Amino acid sequence: MFLELIAVIFAGIAVAGVVMLINRATGGRLPRWTAPVAAGLAMIGVTVASEYGWYGRTVANLPEGLVVAEAVEKRSLYRPWTYVVAYHDRFVAVDTATLRSHPAAPEQFLAEVFFFGRWAPISQLSTVMDCQSWRRGVVEAKTEFSETGEISGVEWVSPPEDDSLLTTVCGA
Repeated sequence: MFLELIAVIFAGIAVAGVVMLINRATGGRLPRWTAPVAAGLAMIGVTVASEYGWYGRTVANLPEGLVVAEAVEKRSLYRPWTYVVAYHDRFVAVDTATLRSHPAAPEQFLAEVFFFGRWAPISQLSTVMDCQSWRRGVVEAKTEFSETGEISGVEWVSPPEDDSLLTTVCGA
């Protein structure tokens, strides 16, 4: 966040400097307000580019095996350009490289789910996915795994058929 603030400030200073050089080269024919307006527009432009580029940069830097299950688009009243093209400000990824299942219950997986958000720390959640019954649950302290592959102490959720987490893990 701090580096992006520095980038925005430097963009404003650089564009203001270029406009002042152009003004000097043209013999002072530009209005006095041109440099600060150009600097402000440059700062807004860099901020918008940073907002729209965050998702792509973050996904490109994900380690192998981490698959994006769902991305959330956002529109804001104070960012009117987002009504033309929405941007992604958070997404959920599943670590498919570390999926685990019990030999007696091959349709149930233990998966690590990561929640990424713009200006937010990354959160991690261990979940159990049951592909056969199309349900999922969060692993808690009271969750127990038996030798036979049965799972107890999980509050199962039965999401709709297009659930992005189950679709990513089960490949449906």
